Amino acid sequence: MTEPTELQQFYIPEEQSVYLLSQSQARQLREWIERCRHQLAQVGYREVELVGKGAYGFVFAGIDSAGDSHVFKFTRQNLPQSFHERLEEEAFMLEQVDHPRVPKLIAYRTLRHQAMLVMARAPGTNLEEFSLRQGRLTARLVIGIAAQLADILRALRRESAEGRLVVHGDIKPSNLMFDPLTEQIALIDWGSSVFAQLDAEGQFLSRNVMALMSADLQHTNARMGDVYYIGEEQLNGALSSPRFDEQGAAATLYALATAQSSRFGHETIPATSLGLPIEFARVLDAMLSNDPALRRRAGDYFLQHMPRIARTLISEPVAAPESPLVPVWVRSLEQEIETVIYSSRKAFLRDDHHLDEARDDTLSAINDVQLDRYYKQFMQGMGDLEKAFLVAVGRLGKYPVVGGLAVRWSDAGVEFDTTLSLNEPSLRTAFVAAVNNMITLARAIRRRDGVFKACLFNARRTLHVDRDDASQPFVPDAARAIPYEVSPTPELEDASREHSYFEDGPDPEEFLRLPTVMIEALSRLNAIHHTGMIIFEALPTHLKIHSYYRLLDPAREAEFRACLETLLAAVPQIDGLGVSGYMKMPYKNTRHFAHRTQQVDS
Repeated sequence: MTEPTELQQFYIPEEQSVYLLSQSQARQLREWIERCRHQLAQVGYREVELVGKGAYGFVFAGIDSAGDSHVFKFTRQNLPQSFHERLEEEAFMLEQVDHPRVPKLIAYRTLRHQAMLVMARAPGTNLEEFSLRQGRLTARLVIGIAAQLADILRALRRESAEGRLVVHGDIKPSNLMFDPLTEQIALIDWGSSVFAQLDAEGQFLSRNVMALMSADLQHTNARMGDVYYIGEEQLNGALSSPRFDEQGAAATLYALATAQSSRFGHETIPATSLGLPIEFARVLDAMLSNDPALRRRAGDYFLQHMPRIARTLISEPVAAPESPLVPVWVRSLEQEIETVIYSSRKAFLRDDHHLDEARDDTLSAINDVQLDRYYKQFMQGMGDLEKAFLVAVGRLGKYPVVGGLAVRWSDAGVEFDTTLSLNEPSLRTAFVAAVNNMITLARAIRRRDGVFKACLFNARRTLHVDRDDASQPFVPDAARAIPYEVSPTPELEDASREHSYFEDGPDPEEFLRLPTVMIEALSRLNAIHHTGMIIFEALPTHLKIHSYYRLLDPAREAEFRACLETLLAAVPQIDGLGVSGYMKMPYKNTRHFAHRTQQVDS
């Protein structure tokens, strides 16, 4: 077997939950954020707040002495110099764009050796957050957003005096601010923008022969946008073109109309099945087509005809609330929840999983429950449908929800065992749409004897144990305890309906083996009526214990608590690195669905 190679195309779409950082990392993060706030206050800004963060930096907002709202983009201090230089490049590119739907550059500054980009602040919230609260956006709203996006793209296609076209390169819902009062959008985050190498017709942009001879026409200058939204050309390193932004716009509109977080599900849930005006729906499906020529024609049609389509009168009948295809429980708890999803048994979703052992070893070497959020390589070898399913599962984790799900594929169809407890009643409609999308996508996947599992836990309850080096044991603080809730339910009369921690046998993708005393404690827990999960994530100097437990038989609380205490007391016996997780449903309530390739057109 060949040696594992390093992960390629490293990509981080989101920042790791602060509650999963080690104590020292979390402290450094808090100190750095507070230092940024303090420095902004010192130069005259008030009401300074953190409004966003990512892998490469942070975004703050504040009000200046004139009462104008600005946003401030900082890069992380521990990044290489090239990342700090990219912030200056972003300022330069933003300065080239003059459009009312693009917040203007105010300044690029260095504040005490810290690079900072200052921009006008667009009102409202970003469309990803809006979508998560609203679910599927109405046809009228989608059409209105589409018309504004088309207006921006037409402006970007117009050459500057120097014969240059700007490509944004990362159009997606979270990069579009939306004001619910005016329903106006603003395109932000120009960190992936470049000057186009080709025009919309695929011709080199330079009109100067000498410039063409000196230019690098073999290598793309494009930067990697969000892989969930960019098109095939940008993903595969084609020369940069305005067509990149057409693909981002189409993926964004599709995601907003379907309440998804990617473009990948467009063949299973086509735009024509969503109740959109049929002309617009067909154009959107064509823009997402696998046929490059059809995509280009549809993109041209979109830009040319969107002003007319936007004038279409759209009736909005009051729709009945969408019913969940699997049970969704809603509870209103006082505690705040920051959901994190740990999913396992994904290898079978790759078409070539049985051929590429080297890549599997590479992925297994990354011991992180949030692997899916950092690497796109875990999706390599998957078709768009499998990617869409995993992204749909990931979207569930953007809601305040705890629980788990187990999915089993067979020739006969798909079976779901779920326990999903939503902590915010106002989000039920949007959450149900996300759950139903996940099931619709799963039904279209045809795999023989495949199993997929996911645990959703509250990262705020994660226990952290540190050690100086790998030769020492992990020793939890004596005052620590694995948290749990008590919620009595009627006793199960049919023992066969009880779910088990060991329902599907050992997980082949988990490489941490727990000591025998822990397995025995889990076996005793298994006999007590409860629901929950526990995940041990062992890193060289940091152990995380993620858990969610709800006891359903109060009479056995003492026994239940003793088992949890045994698990925690045995932590020093953990030997090795990796992840090991166990999940138990409250009872078996399997829902069966027949295979279905595509959602029916509306």
